[in-house]
Amino acid sequence: MRLDSLRPGDSPRTTVNAEHIERIAHSTTRVPPILVHRGSMRIIDGHHRFQAAVRLGREEIDVLFLDGDADTAFLHAVTENTAHGLPLSLGERKAAAFRVLATHRGLSDRAIARVTGLSAKTIAQMRSAAEAPSSNTEMRRGLDGRSRPVTAAAGRRRAAELMIRMPTAPLREIAKAAGVSVGTAHDVRKRLLHGEDPVPRRRSAVGPAADAHAGPLGGAEAGAAARVAVAAGPAAARDTATNTATGDDERADLGMLLRRLVADPSLRQTDTGRQLLRLLHAHTTAGIDWPAMADMLPPHCAETVIRVARECARGWELLVRTLELRATDPS
Repeated sequence: MRLDSLRPGDSPRTTVNAEHIERIAHSTTRVPPILVHRGSMRIIDGHHRFQAAVRLGREEIDVLFLDGDADTAFLHAVTENTAHGLPLSLGERKAAAFRVLATHRGLSDRAIARVTGLSAKTIAQMRSAAEAPSSNTEMRRGLDGRSRPVTAAAGRRRAAELMIRMPTAPLREIAKAAGVSVGTAHDVRKRLLHGEDPVPRRRSAVGPAADAHAGPLGGAEAGAAARVAVAAGPAAARDTATNTATGDDERADLGMLLRRLVADPSLRQTDTGRQLLRLLHAHTTAGIDWPAMADMLPPHCAETVIRVARECARGWELLVRTLELRATDPS
């Protein structure tokens, strides 16, 4: 690319180092291409290399083009100048960080710290000083490109909002959109069905101000409205609560029956009896939430789990039928 077709870019550097230009000009190694914004032909990274080429009287220089808007170009300029070449001063890095905070508010503190060469703690302090409390976003994009809630409470409220808008959506889809785990999404749904706040009290901020900024699903009144949407009607919620209570009672009864079997020496003192007790104990005292487990199961494992679980169920069914047959026909 011809030198006279390029323009000075928006660089995080505030000064040009003449000594560094001389070092590049007299270097015997081939310098890497400079980075240029295609839309404006402005230099993003490589100002010193450009000046060294001018110093040597060259007419052309190798370039790499970058597409995107001006803010994206500046972000790349900061990234490249931090990663290699003449180090940016602390003042230049902080000035760049303030600008990135203004143009890329959705980036996490760690991501901006990586770009600017500052610590995540410093970025958090700068963000706090630069932003008003009401302007804080609840989702930020991390180094891996994924967006996550700033706090656990924000993620739970986001999941609850999605459940109200999309009551038939799978938990895995809700969890992905809200940036929370499937287990957290399941807990939020269960709380909504019981008319509870989606955020446990220990995770909620304390004080009236926190309740005022909790969002559309902050506070105890949230669950009542959400329950209707998630459960597709109050009757469904009552059925869920009744089924939960019934399940708890049944588990309590099974626990008592199991203790009675464990106390029987004819089972406890034989290998087969002890094996049976271990199998029964694994299925009656764990309190397994099967719907939640199904929701958290990766889709590619579903078919295999179905086959294995069905075979296990057939084994238990065979035991039940054999015992029932023996009970009705002792001979």
